[in-house]
Amino acid sequence: MYKLYTRAGSGGFVIEAALKIAGVPFEQIEVPKRAEPDPEFLKISPMNQVPVLVLPDGHAVPETAAICILLGELHPNAGLGPVAGEPGRADFLRWLAFMTSSVYMANLRYYYPHRSTTDTAGIEAVKKAAIIEMDKEISVLDRALAGRDWLVGDSRTIADIYMLMLVCWYPGLDKLPTWPNVQRVCARLRADPMLAALNDPHEMWAA
Repeated sequence: MYKLYTRAGSGGFVIEAALKIAGVPFEQIEVPKRAEPDPEFLKISPMNQVPVLVLPDGHAVPETAAICILLGELHPNAGLGPVAGEPGRADFLRWLAFMTSSVYMANLRYYYPHRSTTDTAGIEAVKKAAIIEMDKEISVLDRALAGRDWLVGDSRTIADIYMLMLVCWYPGLDKLPTWPNVQRVCARLRADPMLAALNDPHEMWAA
């Protein structure tokens, strides 16, 4: 059985969704925030970050996008995303990599600006720059969704749910810039009963 180490409000949201879409059983283990890292948890997550997925063979996999890709390969018929050799695979990898390296990182710079500067006077500048980056990067996704129902191919993939999570983390969710295509897809995802139920502990969007 899979073991998912996670906490509310984390990237574990998209991994929980992937596991439920795949229809596989998993044990969910809540990792509380601690002043001092748990030495045992550091063995499976050297950066002391969630989510971490422990495979049935005991191998631990951190990094949200890596887990998404791996689950898609382990459960190729679940609809998590195209696997190697299938149409849309290149776009699937592209968008996951883009969101991880760009949108996700800008989000972290906003919420944890002290990690990006040693000058406390520069905190607000880091946050402002992070919002500018998020605006630019989510606009790229919005243009990619023009005339499309989903980011990849003709059906929902875990990349769309990953996008939903990142958009919900945007500072001031009630004052989003004008992203009609992103907002259209996110509205459809929020209406999904499974995702709505997952949102309850994560509280990423209003009920």
